[in-house]
Amino acid sequence: MATSSSSALTYDAMSDFLYSVEREFDLPLDILWDAWTSPEDLQEWYHPVGLACVPGSVLSEPVEGGAWAVAVDVPDYELIAHFFGTYTVIVPQARIEHTLHYTESAEKFAQRDLSTPHHLVRIEFESRGMLSWVKFSQFGDMPESEAVAAQEGMESYFDSLEEFLTVDGDTAD
Repeated sequence: MATSSSSALTYDAMSDFLYSVEREFDLPLDILWDAWTSPEDLQEWYHPVGLACVPGSVLSEPVEGGAWAVAVDVPDYELIAHFFGTYTVIVPQARIEHTLHYTESAEKFAQRDLSTPHHLVRIEFESRGMLSWVKFSQFGDMPESEAVAAQEGMESYFDSLEEFLTVDGDTAD
């Protein structure tokens, strides 16, 4: 159940919450923030382990109203998963919210029609002394079995993030 607010789409946390994934990393918060907002960094890690972003598909304009997009090549299913949306909340090094649209059509991805059904993603960040924490939550309408699969997929994205951020073999807790 999406409702409008002055600066962002909001969701009823009880009825529309699908899942969350969180992790702590042994690195400064600014590095973790950049990994989530820099298109160059996202190109390197924003995909499940064993997959890859389509070269040149990543867009990240991390300001309220800015666009984001990524296409992930999924050869086992002979498809490319295209994700796109608009940043609705940006609180530097604290919170990102954005819409999440999905298509398997390259043509629809190129059009980036923001009137299609979508979800809300909230990414929260926190400095915890020498550690940095991030939590990814998705809100929207999805069958429970698909939400479980989406959560498992995001766990793999976090594994990819950990691989990207790991220096000397021991970065994430």
